[in-house]
Amino acid sequence: MTQTNPARPALRAEPRPGAPFAARPDAVPPSPAQPGPVPRAAAPATGIAGTPSSLLRSTLKAGGVAAAILVLVYLPAEYGVDPTGLGSVLGLTEMGEIKQQLRAEAEADAALAASPVPSVLPREVLGRLDRIEAEVAAIAAAVGAQAPLPGDAAGTDASTAPEAEPAEAAAPAEVAEAPVVSATTEPAPAPEAAEPAWRDSYEVTLAPGEGIEVKLAMEEGQTATFAWSANGGVVNHDTHGDGGGQNVTYEEGRAVPAQEGTLTAAFTGNHGWFWRNRTEAPVTLTLQTGGEYLEMRRP
Repeated sequence: MTQTNPARPALRAEPRPGAPFAARPDAVPPSPAQPGPVPRAAAPATGIAGTPSSLLRSTLKAGGVAAAILVLVYLPAEYGVDPTGLGSVLGLTEMGEIKQQLRAEAEADAALAASPVPSVLPREVLGRLDRIEAEVAAIAAAVGAQAPLPGDAAGTDASTAPEAEPAEAAAPAEVAEAPVVSATTEPAPAPEAAEPAWRDSYEVTLAPGEGIEVKLAMEEGQTATFAWSANGGVVNHDTHGDGGGQNVTYEEGRAVPAQEGTLTAAFTGNHGWFWRNRTEAPVTLTLQTGGEYLEMRRP
């Protein structure tokens, strides 16, 4: 009886530890690492395409806004020019007027510092000098008219000398009357005293560099009388008016001790004065007003 040996399985070589891996013919090579999802690039920003008409509209809008700011804000606040009247309501016109006055004063002070001797004396000083010269001339004329009398008496003999004494005594009497003549030539203040009493009076002390503004509310054509004095000091002043988009400067002065006169309103609005103390000592300013105006507006 024949025995059969069962089929033995085929032997397979196993890799040794540390030996390189040998791929089998039926082995499936490892697949490479699959990359992750690729990020999508950000979409480019898109805007509104500019066209000539849209650019023109934007330019016109910007120009209109700039023009409105110029007329409504800048001109009143910087130059005191208020064509619409809105600057007066907002208080910008007064700000611009003060700036202009400060600029004018600074320029005047710079010019005064450049020229050590002022070219023009204040009118008040010139008036006082004229009055003094007139009085001196009147006294000199009165004294000169009596001068020959003592000379004639010197030529006489001793017997007639006593008769010359009354003439010499009379000469001083007539010379003494000369001041009376000059005094009678100065009743000019009398008409001023006859004027009606002042309606308003205001007094303020200005520190060095300080300024103040006082105005009268007036209608067009009204005339107010005024007199102000720095009481021994001097101030810079600017007499002006504003209202209804209009501005006017009546007079400006530098280092003026006092002033008086009349002020006629060129238009309906506020008309008055701005003073500034440019000296190094406090100045007491006194203002008196009368005549035609509605009210005094002061700080």
